[in-house]
Amino acid sequence: MDKIAIILLNYNNEDDTLECVDSIKKNCRLDYEIIVVDNASNEESKKILLESKDEYTLILNKNNGGFAAGNNVGIKYALEKQYKYILLLNNDTLITKDSIEIMLESLKKDKQVGIVSCRILHYPDKNKVWYDGGKINWNKYLPNHINKGRRVQECTYINSEDYTEFISGCCMFVKSEIFQNVGYLPEEYFMYFEDMDFCVQITEHNYKMKVCKNSVIYHKVSSSSGGEESPFSIKWGNRNRLIIMKKFKYKVSTLNHLKVMILFYFTRIIKLVQYLITNNLCNFKNLLKGVSNAIKYNKNRSY
Repeated sequence: MDKIAIILLNYNNEDDTLECVDSIKKNCRLDYEIIVVDNASNEESKKILLESKDEYTLILNKNNGGFAAGNNVGIKYALEKQYKYILLLNNDTLITKDSIEIMLESLKKDKQVGIVSCRILHYPDKNKVWYDGGKINWNKYLPNHINKGRRVQECTYINSEDYTEFISGCCMFVKSEIFQNVGYLPEEYFMYFEDMDFCVQITEHNYKMKVCKNSVIYHKVSSSSGGEESPFSIKWGNRNRLIIMKKFKYKVSTLNHLKVMILFYFTRIIKLVQYLITNNLCNFKNLLKGVSNAIKYNKNRSY
């Protein structure tokens, strides 16, 4: 039996992390090592994780370099220990019985497949779909989750496995050769869109991706970032979408790229005006920071 590495990234969210660990121990029958990477949390969060460190391998990062950088620390550790399969799992998820086993079986049986994921449902509303496979809309430079927001009973499927264009960073089961042949998660985004960038790279290296719809996990959506309208999400979401537009403009015609850029800037100007009118200076500043940072973006510079 192949031993697998399961990587959880923690940032001041130890309760969810420990609950995720518990769900793995209750529902996964494979030989595995759980690797918890703490991304420079506060002392209380680290103390709680240290108290339970017999349950997992704990890596304490001195700095918070973001989602990709934190996961990459765990990935490098797993590669050093020669794991063939590495599961990147959000710490605010809960797995169900055999969900990891089903994904691993799919990953092992197809040489062309580099990453698999599963059906991801909301938590605690377990009847609401969050992810059921994904597509990339290049007319907007955005990833779309198939069936997002629909009820489970509305989403019947013919095949238990489907090829997909986009896999969310919430749950990525990856062959170790991917990191060796393609590279690690792109760290320039800090948070958001690194999964889209990574999926594009996977495809361009002639690997395929699959979603296993008979494998289910639950996701406490945006429990760490605070939701789409949080200052954190506004800054990084807008910054990184603009970086994606610049980086992958070759995916669309020059005319379409120009249209998307004009629409992006126009709608952000409207948002800035709305924030001023409502005296929401925090969101105003974060949107401005995000966009201006992306305009000045240089891949070789640290932000």
